[in-house]
Parts: sequence; C-alpha cells; structure tokens
Amino acid sequence: MSSRYVAIHLRFEPDMLAFSGCYYGGGEKERKELAEIRKRWDTLPDLSAEDERTRGKCPLTPHEIGLMLRAVGFGNETYLYVASGEIYGGEETLRPLRELFPNFYTKEMLAGDDLKPFLPFSSRLAAIDFIVCDESDVFVTNNNGNMAKVLAGRRRYMGHKRTIRPNTRKLNVLFQTWNQTGWDTFSRKVKKIQRGLMGEPDDPRHGRDDFHEMPSSCICQRVPVNRSATMQTRNLLSQVR
Repeated sequence: MSSRYVAIHLRFEPDMLAFSGCYYGGGEKERKELAEIRKRWDTLPDLSAEDERTRGKCPLTPHEIGLMLRAVGFGNETYLYVASGEIYGGEETLRPLRELFPNFYTKEMLAGDDLKPFLPFSSRLAAIDFIVCDESDVFVTNNNGNMAKVLAGRRRYMGHKRTIRPNTRKLNVLFQTWNQTGWDTFSRKVKKIQRGLMGEPDDPRHGRDDFHEMPSSCICQRVPVNRSATMQTRNLLSQVR
C-alpha cells in the first residue's frame, strides 16, 4: 500500500443497521434479517426507515461513500484503507466500493498471519484500525460514533490532518436519484452539500457536542479575561476579610 492513503471508518455491521431502523433496498430478506436482530433490544421504538433516512440517521453505504469521494475529486488511483467490522452483505456490499477504488486494503489483507494473535480480541483489532486511520492523509467516516469523534479530535489537536464528515441528511436525499442525472451535475451537487465538511482548517463548527472533535474549544484557546470584573471580585473579597 502507498505511504499516502485515505482511511475510511466504515460502520455497516448487521446489528448497527438493525438498531438504526434503516432500510437499504435488500427486499424482504433484509427486512426479516434486521427485524430478527432488533428483537435483541426490548426497548427499541418502532422506526420509519424513510423518516430516519430523511433525518440523516442512516449511515451511508460503502457504495455511497465511494461515490461521495469520487464526486469531490478522489480518483480511482487513490489508495484506500477500510477499517470495519463485519459488513452486512459481505463482499457483495463492498464490491461497488472496490470497483470505484481498486487500490483497496484492509488490515486482514496487509497483515496476513501477523494478525492471528489479535483475532480473539475485538478491541485490539479496533486499536489497529485506530492507529492506521490516525496516520492517514485523509480520514473519512460514514458514522458519528465515538471512534470517529475521537479520531477527528485527535487529528485536529495533534496537527491538522483532513477529516471528511458526510452531510448524511442531504446526501441521503441526493443518492435516491443520483443516477438520473449526469456525473458532472451529481459531482457539483455533492461538492455543494459537503462545503464546510471537507476538513479544511477554517471549516465552521457544527453542533454543540464538540469536546472530542474540537478539543481546541476547551484546551487550546484562551478565554479573554474580564479585568474589571476580576478587580470588583477582589475588592469584595477584601471587604469581607
């Protein structure tokens, strides 16, 4: 694999999809399989797959992540490292992403037999993915989980490295009809949707839950001191004494 690469943290495990309540076009087979998995959680509410997708709660598929990357300018010569667990649908689900990016690698492909001591320990396998993703030139995620947040924050805090976060709510709408327009039109729309989410140093902040992703807000930036208020406090304390 090249020393320069894009890393994707791809969450598309069966239990995650079942928990999300989303539907990905797999027909009755998919509905039955995910419904069976949902029975593990007694307290899960009934969710509308269409509503969840409209709200941006459905993770992008491997194919959709690949289309987004190609649309914003990553060519098929790009080296891709995919960090993931069990992918729902297996190789069939990953095939479109592989076709878009033939230089496709995973830890299993790169490490071979060296990975055997780690196989019984899911947390250690995740740690390997974390390290490789952290070292990447560009980090991309299809989810808003803790690992993605911590990685985004670490990459920002340790020195700027690009982290791309998809605008899932708007992209989910666009992907419903993406193949009904020309590629140039689709690419232009994706770039517009992703404006401000491409990991530029001056990208605006989104949302309030920024401790992991924006550590500078509470660690690096100095808060201006209100000197007059400080003097008033000191005067009051001296009077009390």
